[in-house]
Amino acid sequence: MAEKTPVTAAVRVLRQHKVVYTEHLYEYEEKGGTTVSARELGVPEHAVIKTLVMEDEAKQPLVVLMHGDCEVSTKNLARLLHKKSIHPCTPEIANKHSGYMVGGTSPFGTRKAMPVYMERSIADLDKIYLNGGKRGFLVGLAPADAVAILKPTLVEVALAHGEHG
Repeated sequence: MAEKTPVTAAVRVLRQHKVVYTEHLYEYEEKGGTTVSARELGVPEHAVIKTLVMEDEAKQPLVVLMHGDCEVSTKNLARLLHKKSIHPCTPEIANKHSGYMVGGTSPFGTRKAMPVYMERSIADLDKIYLNGGKRGFLVGLAPADAVAILKPTLVEVALAHGEHG
């Protein structure tokens, strides 16, 4: 293999929890998102899970895990969490909270402990692909392992691409 897989904070967390996972390096494309990683890995985009750092009106950060082919209804999420509003962080703020660069944000091993919200249907998949803590690097694992480590609150806030709400 030409490139060695990186040992990121995310990888250290997975090893510490003795999780069985697969490592996938791919050619990162700026603004390519999950469309590119799914194509490069040859997996459905629905199984590539985005790690989104968002914040509420009080600037309290939180992590949302969402299917690559869906959007988050921030309105529904805010309502669910009894917040006035929730919005994605700017890349600079997201980097500060997570300790990762946007495009390489993993829910594992974030610099700051943040509450994690996961779209409920992610748990129904056989295998999911999450960012491994570096652009162009995903880890594949069982959703149950991600749930065991992250202890997310399961939510239903997905919108199909292009749907608004």
